[in-house]
Parts: sequence; C-alpha cells; structure tokens
Amino acid sequence: MAGFIGKERHAVDEKGRLMIPARFRRKFEPVASLGVGDEVSAFVEGIYILKAPDRSIELYEPFVWAGMRKSISGLSDFNPEERLLKTLMYESLETVELDRQGRIALSREFLDHAGITKDVVIIGADTKMIIWDTDRLVTLLQESADRFASLAGRYF
Repeated sequence: MAGFIGKERHAVDEKGRLMIPARFRRKFEPVASLGVGDEVSAFVEGIYILKAPDRSIELYEPFVWAGMRKSISGLSDFNPEERLLKTLMYESLETVELDRQGRIALSREFLDHAGITKDVVIIGADTKMIIWDTDRLVTLLQESADRFASLAGRYF
C-alpha cells in the first residue's frame, strides 16, 4: 500500500480540532490486526501523535507505531541514555481519535509545542504525517533551501 504522499493546507478550529485531509483519511481503512488475523480499524486504536524535536507534530497509524514501540521497548531501563530516550519519547506521545467528520483534537500542549495558532501544513511523509505551523515551515524551508543538494547527495 502506498504511504502518505503530498501536502495540504488546513486550519485548526477554535476547539483545537484539525481536519485530516480526505486523501490521507482513506489510509485509515480497516487493516489486518498484528498477529490476530481478524480485521480491526485504525479508528479503534486511534492515531499516535508525537511532539517532534524540530517543533512539528507527527501522526502515525497504529500498525506503524507498533514497529516503533517494539524498538523503544527493546531499550534497556538500566542504561541511562536508553532510559532517557524512552522517557523523552513517551513524554511526547499521545493518542487521538478521528471523529465522524475526520478531525482530530490537538491538546494545548501539542499546539503550543508546534507554535500552531490556526493555519497548518500537513505533509504526507510515507509512513507518517507531519504537521507544521505554516509560518514555521516557510522559515525552515527558506533557511534550509541551500542545504537540499548537499543532503540529497550525502544520503542518495
């Protein structure tokens, strides 16, 4: 199945609700449950949202987060760096539900983290969606424009 691709502009309403673009909502069709064999809907488990270190918000489907959870669970609670990473990850994580209109409610903590007051850009980044305050994204893109060629050359 193809991942999330593209970008869309939306606005957060006065209650902190964000409409997930219809083309991205289609990805939340029932998926095979991990190891159980029956069908479950992503709506049942919710969507995992993470405060990213770059001041954006990332959205993950449950089956994608399951792989990340497995990696995080493999970290040792007895290694101080690994324990810190676990704490930082889970402190930055919540789950939200899609309502009947295809919206998610973002908490004040998440909105403040990303500097979101109204307008956002939702970027489909294959296995996740990234939500940016429109002005922050424009600034990031302008400041990083000259780095694209060198980054692409280094990693591709």
